[in-house]
Amino acid sequence: MTRSDPPRRLITLDDTSKPPANFSPAVRVGNQVFVAGMVSMSGGEVVGSGDIVAQTRQALANVDTALRRAGASFEDIVRYRVYLTDMNDLPGVRTVLNERLGSIRPAGTLVAVSSLVLPNLKIEIDADAIVGSALVQDNTEPKSGVTTT
Repeated sequence: MTRSDPPRRLITLDDTSKPPANFSPAVRVGNQVFVAGMVSMSGGEVVGSGDIVAQTRQALANVDTALRRAGASFEDIVRYRVYLTDMNDLPGVRTVLNERLGSIRPAGTLVAVSSLVLPNLKIEIDADAIVGSALVQDNTEPKSGVTTT
């Protein structure tokens, strides 16, 4: 690391939580924010056990909290990854993702997994953001099929 490299900031979800020793909920380096996999937890409890829509909303709310604490916005997301334990839940997941991410259309990946850290968790979502990169909407269709900002 040189003197010109931006410092690394470790981000917590609140002022009282202490993350496990081996990772941070989010890391900011310069204008980039990397949010670790967020699950449907709040106050140490699973939110929406058995309800994929509720779990997806809570996981995204946790992503949003991490981004805000890092000085980014939800609209700054440029890439996300979804880890889903039951592909039959995909329609519910897509509904929520479209509600929250449909207008910003970041690059996305969906991975089917056999399980998550707790048996009643159905989804985990991580995200990468670039601070200040929120998509500026214009009403013109891109000629090449590529949207730029």
